[in-house]
Amino acid sequence: MKNNENHPGKNGEQQKVRTLADLARIAGVSAGTVSRALAGKSLVNAETRDRIQTLAREHGFRPNQMASKLRSQKTGLIGVVIPLGHEKRQHVSDPFFLTLLGQIADELTESGYDVMLRRVIPDDTTDWLERLTGSGMVDGVIVIGQSDQFDVIESVAEHYHPMTVWGHRTPGQTHCVVGTDNALGGRMAAEHLIARGARSLAFLGVTTGIEIRARYEAAKAVAEAAGIPLVHLPIDLAAATMGPQLEAALPDCKADGLFAASDLIAMSALRVLHQIGRKVPDDVQIVGFDDLLLASQTMPPLTTIRQEIGLGAKALVDKLKARISGEDTDHLVNAPQLIVRESTRKAA
Repeated sequence: MKNNENHPGKNGEQQKVRTLADLARIAGVSAGTVSRALAGKSLVNAETRDRIQTLAREHGFRPNQMASKLRSQKTGLIGVVIPLGHEKRQHVSDPFFLTLLGQIADELTESGYDVMLRRVIPDDTTDWLERLTGSGMVDGVIVIGQSDQFDVIESVAEHYHPMTVWGHRTPGQTHCVVGTDNALGGRMAAEHLIARGARSLAFLGVTTGIEIRARYEAAKAVAEAAGIPLVHLPIDLAAATMGPQLEAALPDCKADGLFAASDLIAMSALRVLHQIGRKVPDDVQIVGFDDLLLASQTMPPLTTIRQEIGLGAKALVDKLKARISGEDTDHLVNAPQLIVRESTRKAA
């Protein structure tokens, strides 16, 4: 069949292409062949596939993706939800959330998915996750952080398969988790401070969330084994309250080794310590947790426990895609890494 460049209709006007059937008439094939060609299916020979795709471009034709998704019973949308039962004033603008969210969004979009983001304050409700997973709006869900909502997530995971969670692994749990060995990270931080000469420790962070609690308990166990006191300063992760709390707590804190639950807390503590005239690391040493990009830019640069955020984001998406396909997936607990910078003393 020879194709006229303008594909005129009966009255000599260019035919308008609004549907697969319109394009099929011009190409001289069935609508099913057009659909398969535009989807790149190998069932259509290469020459016909290229010709149909060229015609579609010439006519500015775009398939109705929503209709296609409805036919396949897929939405092409992934729900990404951040539960903040333990830190109601914390925001998505937290540097850790932004770093992990950016990596997850990149992985999802490269896999052809759109992202729906929700920040949830559970309060007295326990159905916040059930409402999302049962809505029919998403093909799967990624939960960032277990907060104090472990039981809620576990309950939903018993009947909802396409879900992965960034968090802390508890033996025997149902939901598929990707995260860091928080207890090992806590031990590494405390052992490093003690090895560099700290004789009293303080942990900076609220321990309601399961991940931070694991870091605190491991650091406390190391301090007790070494016969060194450790005090707990429950500093919020919310930026609005974190600074004032540190300004109130640090002037009276006698510890010469600080372990912060996050890099954000550690960076804010560096500012307060400078204000009150305590030199880092000469007077007090400090270790953070996360190894955000900003951690190497502080003054002095921050010693921290690195979480493999990029690898974690990829694993969350890869495992979710497998679960959407009906497969089972194992947990992934990455080993943390101690990144030594100038906020702790040099080894003797």
